[in-house]
Amino acid sequence: MVTSGNGAESLNMADGRKRSPDLTVEIAGIRLKNPVLTASGTFGYGEEFKDIFDLSRLGGIMVKGVSFRPIRGNPPPRIWETPSGMLNAIGLENPGVEVFLEKKLPYLRRFDTAVIVNVFGYSMEEYVAVVERLDGVKGIAGIEVNISCPNVKAGGIVFGTNAKASFELLAALRKATKLPLIAKLSPNVADITEFARAAEDAGCDALSLINTLVGMAIDVRSRRPRLANVTGGLSGPAIRPVAVRMVWQAARAVRLPIIGMGGVGTADDALELILAGASAVAVGTMNFVRPTAAIEIIDGIREYLVDEGIGSVRDLVGQVRTA
Repeated sequence: MVTSGNGAESLNMADGRKRSPDLTVEIAGIRLKNPVLTASGTFGYGEEFKDIFDLSRLGGIMVKGVSFRPIRGNPPPRIWETPSGMLNAIGLENPGVEVFLEKKLPYLRRFDTAVIVNVFGYSMEEYVAVVERLDGVKGIAGIEVNISCPNVKAGGIVFGTNAKASFELLAALRKATKLPLIAKLSPNVADITEFARAAEDAGCDALSLINTLVGMAIDVRSRRPRLANVTGGLSGPAIRPVAVRMVWQAARAVRLPIIGMGGVGTADDALELILAGASAVAVGTMNFVRPTAAIEIIDGIREYLVDEGIGSVRDLVGQVRTA
């Protein structure tokens, strides 16, 4: 067996045939059949896509955020399309953890794919309560913690933009569950490595980044904000270079595996994040534009590996050449 230029096992067989590349990856002890997941908030609870493709083809599904109690979300308008993405201020609307467990999770258990539950709260007590409720539940592979919420008991300070608050919250959640814990980091900070290290020190098993950037749009005729909430989260292609840079920085700062996200719409986009240091990627805004995007990206990564003669997608992680 010959090897490719970077030392990875080649797909070229002695008789000239090519075998199928290995797309499997492992994140925090969660084995994924391929490195492509769907990002929280863009794929509902899976059932919304049931008539589009077989969910079992996905590496994993990161479900819409779940809180301890139901949340109605923000008033409309809550979404505004931008030239290179979209602004959203949904307000984390969801039916609460009990409805999720009773009505949403049973459907997801039908599929051969990892289910990662995104959670949030507006105080440490709320975060702990929802995580404790999910701990040990059959069909949940891991928990992704959205730390971009304001801590109302601390005067509105956002957990994800204060490293000490991030550490304290994540450390408390580490004690509350035996499930793999994935910290979803905010890009709205000066130094992403400070928060990556805080998550590692708190005992998290992996990182996902990035969350949305804070943005705003104004109707120049009415002179009013496009969103009822005034500001919203910017996602889509516009933020991909920021995501690539932050994944690269975080991967160099900590040893935790990373799920990269932010503007992933093609296989090349996904491969950028993998080369920067992500072990897996999540498709977000593009699910609204091309509902089959995640499947196309899986196929595209496979084709890339075949074309490059690389035996496993794992051999690409962090292999960007900066010198």
